[in-house]
Amino acid sequence: MNDTLTIAGVEFSSRLILGTGKYRSMEEMVEAIEASGTEMITVAIRRLDLDDPDKKTLLDYVDWSRYRILPNTAGCSTPEEALTIARLARAMGLSDWIKLEVIPDPKYLLPDPVGTLEAARALIDEGFTVLPYIHADPVLAKRLEEMGCATVMPLGSAIGSGQGIHTAEEIRIIIEQASVPVVVDAGLGVPSDAAQALEMGADAVLVNTAIAQADNPALMAEAFRQGVEAGRKAWEAGRIARRPHASASSPVEGLVGQS
Repeated sequence: MNDTLTIAGVEFSSRLILGTGKYRSMEEMVEAIEASGTEMITVAIRRLDLDDPDKKTLLDYVDWSRYRILPNTAGCSTPEEALTIARLARAMGLSDWIKLEVIPDPKYLLPDPVGTLEAARALIDEGFTVLPYIHADPVLAKRLEEMGCATVMPLGSAIGSGQGIHTAEEIRIIIEQASVPVVVDAGLGVPSDAAQALEMGADAVLVNTAIAQADNPALMAEAFRQGVEAGRKAWEAGRIARRPHASASSPVEGLVGQS
């Protein structure tokens, strides 16, 4: 079965996108990326040390020929900051694709819907392919899609919390209404969370902390890969309807001893 994920005309075999923050070492990061089977990784441009040209950054550890680099605007609290970082990523030759994050609150790390809309509009006008990180807000998701965003990326729960998907009903509505890929981003803690997202009909998931902070990141990355694959297959197969009562797995007609 040819089941590819298409974002802005680009096809991907993997539906698992990986973040690159919080790893204990670059070696663990590289091992996890390889084990995950991902084809796209996000890089927080603002958190790269670009002052010393002789100092290696994570970009020096990643094979650019194997992965699409998705710069993100993590650490930006205003639309203006996000625009500056996106332009910097473009000037560095990384990508015209940008994962847009506008997060003014350092405690709960919830995205700013108004700031995200404003920044997305400006970035699209400048020719960027925008993948916005948002709260699971169906109205906001639809407006961003209509504006021209390549995906919408609703959160499952708070960034880095590992709480799983607390926004399932809202994500279902977003999926129902969307005609661009829906990528569940943030809060996933274990592979079953990723499977749940794909079973619901999400097109992909983005995972960072759950893999980077695992005791064995590479093994967890492999497990997430399998969770994503299982969830997608379940969605394609079509689950049975939920019933309010039991339904015998064997017919009752013709039972031995039945008159």
